[in-house]
Amino acid sequence: QVQLVESGGGLVQAGGSLRLSCAASGFTFSSSAMSWYRQAPGKERELVARISSGGGSTNYADSAKGRFTISRDNAKNTVYLQMNSLKPEDTAVYYCNAREVLLLHEFNYWGQGTQVTVSS
Repeated sequence: QVQLVESGGGLVQAGGSLRLSCAASGFTFSSSAMSWYRQAPGKERELVARISSGGGSTNYADSAKGRFTISRDNAKNTVYLQMNSLKPEDTAVYYCNAREVLLLHEFNYWGQGTQVTVSS
């Protein structure tokens, strides 16, 4: 059974930091690309950051560049999102996503989300 469990969300003042974690199980984490998405009220879900299976390649949304850092620990089956210099517009539910490819078929898995609220 695939599970992605996010943690680390909360309420923080503008300029503060949070570190999100996503603990994965039930699939081959070390061969899966991992991503963080977010969805603000009334808006579509958007990609925040992605990291390759080995951790050697990362991509960020323009809004996250220079402030957020995605990383992973394949020994712990966990992906992280370090968020610094948070802004009120970062307020959203943050979701962990795994993309696994098996026999040329792509599978996407999602966590339940963790709320991040940044007060001004």
